[in-house]
Amino acid sequence: MLYMVIESFRSANPDQVGARFRAKGRLMPDGAGLEYVASWMAADGTRCYQLMNAPSREAFDGWIANWSDLVDFEVIEVQTSADFWANR
Repeated sequence: MLYMVIESFRSANPDQVGARFRAKGRLMPDGAGLEYVASWMAADGTRCYQLMNAPSREAFDGWIANWSDLVDFEVIEVQTSADFWANR
């Protein structure tokens, strides 16, 4: 399944998030089935939007726990527009 993950950086400050990412990577747990697809940053640096594949919403729980001291998460199941309209 495809998910859009909206990461809102606490204190609207990306510096701590960036430092941890550079030091430790994405911190996705092995075996969770998470697959990073692409990401975009808000122009002001307060949010990151990530497109990811996962077998279920619950697969994100360990990854979110690794960042929850710095980031608030919203995880939304999405589908491509083509898939959405093909199934209507």
